[in-house]
Amino acid sequence: MLQSISGIPIRKECPPGACVCDREALLSQAETDADTDVRILSLTQEQERRLIERIDRINSYEDLQHVSNLLYKQLGVVLHITPSPREVRTVRGFMILLEDRPGLCKKTRQAVPAAIRRCLENNPEIAFTILNAHDLLGDA
Repeated sequence: MLQSISGIPIRKECPPGACVCDREALLSQAETDADTDVRILSLTQEQERRLIERIDRINSYEDLQHVSNLLYKQLGVVLHITPSPREVRTVRGFMILLEDRPGLCKKTRQAVPAAIRRCLENNPEIAFTILNAHDLLGDA
């Protein structure tokens, strides 16, 4: 069981059957192919907790964009936040998801969107900016 890759600690493996992250497949691929992107494995449980705390501190749309860009640059994870194709009455009407990729834990895939929903509930102006960015408010 690997504890680190190139001196960088990696996330502990999930209990068998609890996750579909393909962590082991990604690690074995990294052993054979040096170009394999394993940045996502550097998101340990402690760092995930800090990420969630950081998302909870977001207070503007620009800050949300910044965190989204950092997720991509540091972990290779793409965050999508879009209004539902139907109607948006609450923050539940936003589709928030992390793009699937090997090594991305199921818990992280659930925790990050939940934190962003809390952020949108606490900062409705961010939700309105997202709606406006998708031209749903028509610059009202």
